[in-house]
Amino acid sequence: MTFTTLANKIFKEAIDFYHIKDDVAQEFTNPYNKKDKLLEHLLYRKCWIDTVQWHYEDIIRDPNIDPVSALTLKRKIDASNQDRTDMVEYIDSYFLDKYSDVTANQDARINTESPAWGVDRLSILALKVYHMDKEATRTTATEAHRKTCQAKLDILLEQRVDLSTAIDQLLEDIATGLKYMKVYKQMKMYNDDELNPVLRGEK
Repeated sequence: MTFTTLANKIFKEAIDFYHIKDDVAQEFTNPYNKKDKLLEHLLYRKCWIDTVQWHYEDIIRDPNIDPVSALTLKRKIDASNQDRTDMVEYIDSYFLDKYSDVTANQDARINTESPAWGVDRLSILALKVYHMDKEATRTTATEAHRKTCQAKLDILLEQRVDLSTAIDQLLEDIATGLKYMKVYKQMKMYNDDELNPVLRGEK
């Protein structure tokens, strides 16, 4: 099984389980043990964060949302974004450790993004596929709407194949020394009390 075959399977599990209750406030439980199934644990957690945030973003776009509720939700979205970034860095740490014994070729090249940021896009893509499929098969929608959404779904499915292939190829290149990993922390500033002048209390 390729890495992305595993990842796409776990993403579907997380998305399907979330939508049983379809509630952003539901309790999170990871079915994969961190000790025995670390990679699976990280992937499931990553997609769960993305799934909850997807629905946060839907809710906050309600034109009739109460301003106080909207501000509270904006804080949750900010926290979710930080969690999302942290999970990407955890997944990259997993790959750094996995390939730590690989000696890169003398002419090895660096990629434009780390493997985990590709995984981030793959997780979001899984959510797009899920929700576009719902729209393409929604019986309360017009036939024209369903047809348009099916055309978009076909493109998303093709995109997932291409992205999965690219991620698997990148990991293979890293494993064989054709490319090397170099990870930069995101260093987000807006959540940092020392780096955000508003949080520091400056006017």
